[in-house]
Amino acid sequence: MTEPMQETLNPTGSVPELAIVTGMSGAGRTECMHVLEDLGFYCVDNLPSSLIHDLVNINSSPNPDDEPRKVAVVCDARNGDHFAAFADELVKLKAEGIDFTMIFLDANDDKLIARYKSSRRRHPMCADGSTILQGIQRERALMGAVRDMADYVIDTTEMLPQQLRETIREKFSNASQRSGLAVTVYSFGFKHGAPADADIVMDVRFLPNPYYDPELRDQTGLDAPVRDFVMLRDETIDFMKRWCALLDVVMPGYVKEGKQHLAIGVGCTGGQHRSVAIAERTGDHLKSKGYRVSVAHRDMSLATRAAAPALDEETPDTRTQA
Repeated sequence: MTEPMQETLNPTGSVPELAIVTGMSGAGRTECMHVLEDLGFYCVDNLPSSLIHDLVNINSSPNPDDEPRKVAVVCDARNGDHFAAFADELVKLKAEGIDFTMIFLDANDDKLIARYKSSRRRHPMCADGSTILQGIQRERALMGAVRDMADYVIDTTEMLPQQLRETIREKFSNASQRSGLAVTVYSFGFKHGAPADADIVMDVRFLPNPYYDPELRDQTGLDAPVRDFVMLRDETIDFMKRWCALLDVVMPGYVKEGKQHLAIGVGCTGGQHRSVAIAERTGDHLKSKGYRVSVAHRDMSLATRAAAPALDEETPDTRTQA
């Protein structure tokens, strides 16, 4: 029976960016795929090599103006008999003009043995009861030709997971590392409950409160009069200098650690005036530094806009500063 013919890609269309991850079992393939997924790749683990072409096909677009999708696959010894054809499939992809970047992850035998003992998982080449070392030796013999074809060979023997993540990001991130960190800045009101999901919480109830100005009470921190009331005060100007300086110190550390999402909560009493204005300005500052930022206002729609304030709307300490 003849094999089905593969559909040829349209060279004038938008072909996805393809990353192929392979290498020794226990060398960090799973960690590598997690990073690629965070970078926006559609990831498929343990894909038979004969299906790579089909995966590229279904992720292609006939419109050359479309933004190319990013696709990553892991092909390794777990493919069993399918892996024998891996090198031939790579040659076919190149011949058809399908460009790809291949990473081969490796580590020395002692480290791989230690990792498998620590994980208590069976090595994929030890199904017949062989030792871990025997399985590693079989896998190295199987991987020889593929290793020579790799664009990058990364030895993870002495790497911490953080170092491997940083290495992968450097090789596959088209944008700056800062833009890879998604930051959400949101305002909230403490009287509606402190946030449970924020990584950083800033309490701005020490600032004078527009609520006690009858002309500003029904407005929010998005309105110019309230914004000016909050932002043009000397104490706010001094606070913002120090607040932004703090963010400039801690944000690069989060990027270096490989954090993909950071939530910053800015709170006042009701979540209507001060926190809204400060959250907006915080978002503007982080955007100016190259971070990917979204700003939201958790409790602004819940804020009470009664004509007269109740005595329990603010704490005594806050009222004395108004």
